[in-house]
Order: sequence, then structure tokens, then C-alpha cells
Amino acid sequence: MRQRRAVLAATLAGAAALAACGTGGGGSGGRTELTVATFNEFGYEGLFEEYEAAHPNIEITHRKTGQAAPHHQNLITKLATGSGAADVEAVEEGFLSQVMAKSGKFHDLREIGPGDVATDRWLKWKVDAVTTKEGKLIGYGTDIGPLAMCYRTDLLGAAGLPTDPEGVRQMFATWDSYFAAGDRYVAAVGKPWFDAAAQIFNPMHNQAETGFFDRDDKLAIESNDDRKIWDQVTGAVARGQSARLVAWSKEWQDGFRQSAFATKTCPSWMLGVIEGNAGPEHAGKWAVTAAFPGGGGNWGGSYLTVPRQSEHAEEAAALAAWLTAPEQQIKAFVAKGTFPSQSAALASPRLLEKTSEYFGGQKVGALFAEQASKVAAAQYKGPQDGEIQDNVIAPALQAVEQGKSAEEGWAQAVEGAKKAAK
Repeated sequence: MRQRRAVLAATLAGAAALAACGTGGGGSGGRTELTVATFNEFGYEGLFEEYEAAHPNIEITHRKTGQAAPHHQNLITKLATGSGAADVEAVEEGFLSQVMAKSGKFHDLREIGPGDVATDRWLKWKVDAVTTKEGKLIGYGTDIGPLAMCYRTDLLGAAGLPTDPEGVRQMFATWDSYFAAGDRYVAAVGKPWFDAAAQIFNPMHNQAETGFFDRDDKLAIESNDDRKIWDQVTGAVARGQSARLVAWSKEWQDGFRQSAFATKTCPSWMLGVIEGNAGPEHAGKWAVTAAFPGGGGNWGGSYLTVPRQSEHAEEAAALAAWLTAPEQQIKAFVAKGTFPSQSAALASPRLLEKTSEYFGGQKVGALFAEQASKVAAAQYKGPQDGEIQDNVIAPALQAVEQGKSAEEGWAQAVEGAKKAAK
């Protein structure tokens, strides 16, 4: 799932408490109060203090949820009831299709945002994903999750596979070469190549020209490339390449420490997940390469939006614009590792010189900046896109990993997608 937000714990009780809060109003001392609702870690705490110091008339109240799902459930509820949304609401790309389906509930930032904020501040595909068919800009981009491949150098070496940068890049150049290397790995050591089928299917699906829906919001799962992708992934499962773990489960987390698999699809934010789960005993054994099968890809990232419920929409848009300026996004990256989506930030020496000792001292900032440049376009997402990926495709793939045939699993996926799309 897009549950990178699940790395930090949160309770639904906490989300309910947040839901009870109202929208921005009068702050203390006659200052304008702006509420900002986020989830997980955006790296904004220090930035809020900096903004308040530069704008004495503004008081910022931060509502912070640990997981993405409760945050977005709360947002959708507030949009439906017509009250209670924050002045600035963060939206994660995994839930963006739900928000875009309710675009009329949000301000067009081209209209109320600062006049000096041009859309070329961001990577084009980042802007395209949050622009409606009518040309309204619903959100300002925060971070992204450019994709690379992470791998265990020691495990690949023990299987006789390349571990040098050039050899690894060739091995991960295409999905065919990736699965072929997986066959070699399984044959050599008798252990799984990757963690879970859904963790492979999802980025492959997101690289396709057409997602679960076409641009007319018609279900396309039977006419796009998904059946071909399904056969590739489930074929690899049948050949022993999957560790058959459920992503974000305790077993999956333990799998990193137990060396249960040798490779991992790796958006920029996954580096911290790997380090936290694999533990210090595996420092220097994990590496990341500036290659991803099939070209570039993105997994993760968010936006700042301004709901029409805000009583201080222009002030909220000004704050959102400032938070998503290149200078502030670099500060957020340094604070919490959120990889920036701004073109100028991606060229910043502060980002390009960023290294990871856990990953052998690699310049991970430069590596992921290179990977971000390989993403050509944002795939169109229909209103039920996230529901299908998380609640239909993932369970169907898990069913195949647990013994159901690939054909039966595909039938389950198609039937579930049709029900979700009704």
C-alpha cells in the first residue's frame, strides 16, 4: 500500500480528536490563526516558527496525524459536512484521486495564491497530477518519491550476481532483466528475490500509460497493460522469487533484519524504512543504484491544498506557497528527509551532497535527483484508484502468493475493481 505513513504509529482516537477541531479563526492577540493539517513527518515544525517570526500577524496551529489514512478520512468527512477542515490540508498522492474528484471543494491556487508563484517551480508531472481537466490548480507540491532499486550487496555476491555499479545497473535496466536476475538468484541460493508481489506490481502499473481508469473515468483494467504486468509478477511468484510477505506487517518489517529477500523497490523515503527495519548489523550491506526497471517512476509525495471552508484563504495560500518554496523544501529535506519536488531544490548543492553512511556513504541526494528527472509524466488516477490498488489488487496478489492460481487471482482482481468502480 502507499502506507509509508504507517512507519509512525497513530490511533483512530487521535484522528477523532483532530476531527473535532474547527477551521482557522482569530488567534491570540488579534493575530490571524491558520490551521495546517498534516500527517507523518513533513519537517515543518521549525518552518512554522520561522514563518511566524517573519509574519507577526499570523499564528499557526498544527494538526498532525501519524498515518495518512485517518488524516484523509477526516478530511473527506469535513468536506462532506461543509465545516471543520483546516486552512491548509496536506494530501498524499495515494489519496489524490479522491480529492480531485471533489476539486470544487478546494480553491484554485492560480487564483488566490501569490502572483509570483509560477508552476515551473515544480517538476511538470508534479503539477499535472494536481491540475483538473478545467485547468484549476488544487495543490502546491511538497515532496516526491523518485524510484530506484535497493539491494543487498552481500546476498547478490553470494549468488554470483554483479555487485559493481555498472553490472547492477544493467541487471535492473528492464523488468525482463530484473526477473531474469531473480531466477538466477533463486537457483543459486534457494531464497526469495523480492519482498512481496504487490510491491513489484504497483510501480510497474504506475509506469503504464493508462492506469486503472482512462481520462473519461472508465475502468480500464481489462484493456490496459495490467494483465501483462500481472502475468509477469505472478510468474515470478510461481518461480520462487517472492518472500510472500504482506507489506508493512511485522513479518515484513522483520524480513529486512532476517535477510528474507535481496532486492527492494526503493523510493527515496524507503531508505529510512530499510535502515530502521534492517538494523545496525546490516549497515553497509544495503546499497541503492541509480536505476529502476523500465525507466523512472514515483511512489509517494504530497501536496498542500486550501479548502473553500477556510476563512483566511489568501493567507493560507501564502503560507502554503512559502512552505513549498525551494528554500523551505531543502530545510524540510534536511530535517526529515522529505525529497523535494521543486526544480531549483533538486539542483541545490545541499541536496546533491547529501550522503548516507548506512548505504555505504553513497550520495543519495544526487542519486534520487537523477531518478526524479527520469519521470516523464504523471499517470491519470480515477476516483477509486487508491481503493483498487490497496483493497483489490494487493489482496488478490496476496491470494496468489498463498496458493490461489494466477488465473483465479486475476478474476478476483477484475471482479473487485468492477465493484469498486460502481
